[in-house]
Amino acid sequence: MRITIKATKLELTPAVSAYIEQKIGLLVKFIQDLDKEGAVECRIEIARITKHHNKGPVYKAEANLRLPGKLLRAEHIDWNIRRCVDEIKDELQCQIKKYKALTNRR
Repeated sequence: MRITIKATKLELTPAVSAYIEQKIGLLVKFIQDLDKEGAVECRIEIARITKHHNKGPVYKAEANLRLPGKLLRAEHIDWNIRRCVDEIKDELQCQIKKYKALTNRR
């Protein structure tokens, strides 16, 4: 699985990048059988959605996971960027399980 990270209105530090790769990399065990020729790609965008606010939901994380024949999306807005990444990982994991259940039934 290829992981591409994009930061908007935010500096992408090595620590945040490593955290994203670690968390999203955990999804590999769910899609190993789908990633035959490196066909699975995950694009992550993290952003600061407001410039002047310091409290409340100021960070956004969005993930697009391209599987063979399907695009899975997850988005979360929160006050903590790491929590956003955790939530999109959990959402993608749930969607992958549903996708695999549907494709295995056919």
